[in-house]
Amino acid sequence: MLLQVGEVMTKVNFRIEGMGGLKKSLEKLGKVPQKHVTASARKGMNISLKSAKANAPYDTGALKKGLKLKGEKSRFKGKKVYQVVFDEKMNDIFQKKNAAGQVTGYYPVSQEYGYFSRSGRYIPGYRFVSDSLISNVGLIEKTIVTEMKKKIDQEIAKVGLK
Repeated sequence: MLLQVGEVMTKVNFRIEGMGGLKKSLEKLGKVPQKHVTASARKGMNISLKSAKANAPYDTGALKKGLKLKGEKSRFKGKKVYQVVFDEKMNDIFQKKNAAGQVTGYYPVSQEYGYFSRSGRYIPGYRFVSDSLISNVGLIEKTIVTEMKKKIDQEIAKVGLK
């Protein structure tokens, strides 16, 4: 499974527990309502967002305030992908510009991945966004599966399939 964080793809392998029960519930229901997929994916990725905010380097607090979840638009039903990104509304704070007004740096990226100082020395990044995803993969997957199962069981009960 690939999980996308900002502009970086992180390959994470994991085994999903409870997937058998989820599959049985899905077979009973037929199709999964998109609103349940969206809500479950969002709830799972909120774990990563909260962790990234908690571990963000703090100078002015702009990095914490600037983190948000952005949902990808998909042509496929039953699919929802969220990314932890930096809010483009805060670009006036995040972007470094030269005298000509050209963007020469983006503060959140330099804090996440590191940068080269004027002397040429590499300053390593904090990796607070990518680490938040990697360290919480198990909890995120469990939350998504549990939430989906709960919502599907509610739909089954509504329809009366039991």
